[in-house]
Amino acid sequence: MKKIIKTSNAPAPIGPYNQAILSGNMLYTSGQIAINPKTGELETEDIQSETKLVMENLKAILTEAGMTFEDVIKSSIFISDMHNFAAINEVYGTYFNEETAPARETVEVANLPKFVNVEISVIASK
Repeated sequence: MKKIIKTSNAPAPIGPYNQAILSGNMLYTSGQIAINPKTGELETEDIQSETKLVMENLKAILTEAGMTFEDVIKSSIFISDMHNFAAINEVYGTYFNEETAPARETVEVANLPKFVNVEISVIASK
């Protein structure tokens, strides 16, 4: 049985999807971008703060589902420029314990929604 996870502490969907779906003990988040959930505005002034907002949006969704970053088993990172990898990775890494960090892939893509620089989704299990 699937349960829709929805929180006002993360951006509302900008299309026909939900922030996350909980199916059994598995949580699947939609990709998050740097939209401030309070203002609905993009915040892309620099890659570090953009990545931090993406991670905070994911944190809000995990929290709504009763989970934390410790429950994340897989993440997918999509970036518009591989030259930003180190800066994104530095911020991303602050949210995980290196010894128990999830599996992940990082892929450079031509464009992302609203032409942001980074989009991240996670799969978590409780």
